[in-house]
Amino acid sequence: MSDGTATTTDLDVRLEKHRTELTGYCYRMLGSSFEAEDAVQDTMVRAWRSYEKFEGRSSLRSWLYRIATNVCLDMLNAGNKRARPMDLSESTPLAQAALSPRPDNTWLEPMPDARVLPTPEDPAEAAVAKESVRLAFMAALQQLPAKQRAVLILREVLAWRASEVAELLDTSVASVNSALQRARATLAEREDKAAGAAVSDPLDEEQQKLLERYVKAFEGYDMTALTALLHEDAVMTMPPFDLWLTGHDDITGFMTTLGAACEGSRLIPVQVNGLPGFAQYKPDPEAGGYSPWAVQVLEISDGRLTGFHFFLDTKRWFPLFDLPLHLEAEPDQTEEGV
Repeated sequence: MSDGTATTTDLDVRLEKHRTELTGYCYRMLGSSFEAEDAVQDTMVRAWRSYEKFEGRSSLRSWLYRIATNVCLDMLNAGNKRARPMDLSESTPLAQAALSPRPDNTWLEPMPDARVLPTPEDPAEAAVAKESVRLAFMAALQQLPAKQRAVLILREVLAWRASEVAELLDTSVASVNSALQRARATLAEREDKAAGAAVSDPLDEEQQKLLERYVKAFEGYDMTALTALLHEDAVMTMPPFDLWLTGHDDITGFMTTLGAACEGSRLIPVQVNGLPGFAQYKPDPEAGGYSPWAVQVLEISDGRLTGFHFFLDTKRWFPLFDLPLHLEAEPDQTEEGV
């Protein structure tokens, strides 16, 4: 069936096939899970309404990307750059730690892999896609002007030709190449800051064992075991609070003081931002069982944890990850041989 005679149902199906990759594109552009999904929905509505004017001069996919780019550029006109706590301030010594929240639109937001990462047959393509949604790379992207951001994503992540990007942005190939060069230079300046997420895809045996040890240490609240897993310069963040901590002493010190209520937590694995992560539930003394506390995103390098990021706005994050808002307590296990 040709584009011009597509039925309503057929068009819906064809548009939906592109939702995941478009969400990934808008997420990289905007740094926000919810804004990305809003942008894609707006893109779909605009495409649906103007489909009769689509004359097939380009592919449906290219046309959708053009619409999505315009939607994102409009949304970015407000000038907001989403960030991580370490992009906005210096780390705080534990002795001065205070939990000061900033507005939601300050922060780079987490995103479930399944919502933004299609499943390409090429493993190398899949690896690039995962690397391009990791928190450090996403934070670097947010420092680029909007059009440079679009050019870099389309050229480097999605592997579009310069001529295709020029057509999408209504500009010249020379302009696209110039924007890409400037974007690459900006990212190169930030490369050291963006290091620290050398995660295999899939996880290698050493990384899998590291995560198993982390779960055991965290659920057991064993700070000695946790210290052994943390890089000496490990970073801990807790959006929406702007506090961030550096080094295993301050991190474990925080967890046994201001963060002491996390003792006895349970961790459920999640796939988030191309990295290993966990949904953290902490004990609920009032309702019993466990209540949501954070989506944790872990960064690994050289066999140690270099960063772990606690996203605390559970009313937003847990439904996004299709996670339950309560866990029942497990039945007590009678100890044998005691």
